Amino acid sequence: MASARRDYYDILGVQPGASDKEIKSAFRRLARELHPDVSDHPEAQERFREAAEAYEVLSKPETRELYDRYGHEGLRTGGFRPSDFTNITDLFSTFFGDELFGGAGFGSRRARGADVMAEVAVELEEAARGVKREVRIPVAVPCETCEATGAAPGTSPETCRACGGSGRLQSVSSSIFGQFIRTQTCRACNGAGEVAATPCPDCKGTRRRTDERVLEIDVPPGIHDGQRIRLSGEGHAGDLGGRAGDAYVLVHVRPDPRFVRDGNDVISTVDLTMSEAALGAQTTVPTLDGEVELEFKPGTQPGEIRVLRGKGMPVLQGFGRGDHRLLVNVAVPRNLSDEQRKLLEEFARAEHEENYKAEEGFFEKLRAAFR
Repeated sequence: MASARRDYYDILGVQPGASDKEIKSAFRRLARELHPDVSDHPEAQERFREAAEAYEVLSKPETRELYDRYGHEGLRTGGFRPSDFTNITDLFSTFFGDELFGGAGFGSRRARGADVMAEVAVELEEAARGVKREVRIPVAVPCETCEATGAAPGTSPETCRACGGSGRLQSVSSSIFGQFIRTQTCRACNGAGEVAATPCPDCKGTRRRTDERVLEIDVPPGIHDGQRIRLSGEGHAGDLGGRAGDAYVLVHVRPDPRFVRDGNDVISTVDLTMSEAALGAQTTVPTLDGEVELEFKPGTQPGEIRVLRGKGMPVLQGFGRGDHRLLVNVAVPRNLSDEQRKLLEEFARAEHEENYKAEEGFFEKLRAAFR
């Protein structure tokens, strides 16, 4: 989205020090201009979504503070994700109710808190057995100083004079179709029905403050790179008593130089010398469960696949494990002494077709391994 690059203040056409009232006014003006019933501009809806994202950030003290300090990167690190609206009507309903272009109002509401995002990185072996991690995230929490009333200690909020404590304002308008009653959230109290004559010094009357929360994450066995873990209710606190948002933890599984993951299977290679492959050998190979010793029979061929059943990754939220497939790589010597060359030349003169007769073709072995 373009708003991820453009300055939010520029989008709304206000200065960085603009008041909440100026920001809301600027957004209302843009909303009226870009409403699909008014504007026939082909990019009207996308531009409105851009303005909505800017307003969503700048209208909340905790996200505005993050943006003013650290810009877009600070919002991303702090876990901000713009709301996902299915259509433009949802956008208007979220920010204004029905105060634009008529409709039945919903009055004051308890707004759900925003979600937050965090990231953790684990090793492939940790992803195989499961691991615990701690993450620190800044979240908006109810202000303890004023007990989420917004009023300074020793004072109490007063009933809003504009709405009489209902948190809603109604207006009646007439048209050729009759009278329309419009209900909107009271701007004076933002739907709370109360105002703080003396705002709380800690939260500045917003009822919430930003705090750092430490969360312990249980990374389940078998998790894949890029999957998310949801922690219900661990996001930003809601407004007016609304429920808190959720925390989403994005898990990164670091690549392991020894293995390649293929779904729930892991693949690795085992190196044998030409002599070991011809005469047979025992060698130690790494697995997710530690090192194991394997025996390779005489005549082991390059490209042969050895399958270790049940030695792969656990099935996430299921039963069993994948397999570990070992691909045999036979190393051919590059530098030979005169004596070694003579010995190989003697062997070359003595070898015959029976030495290379295959018991089973390569592709048959490959298909058998996958079976």
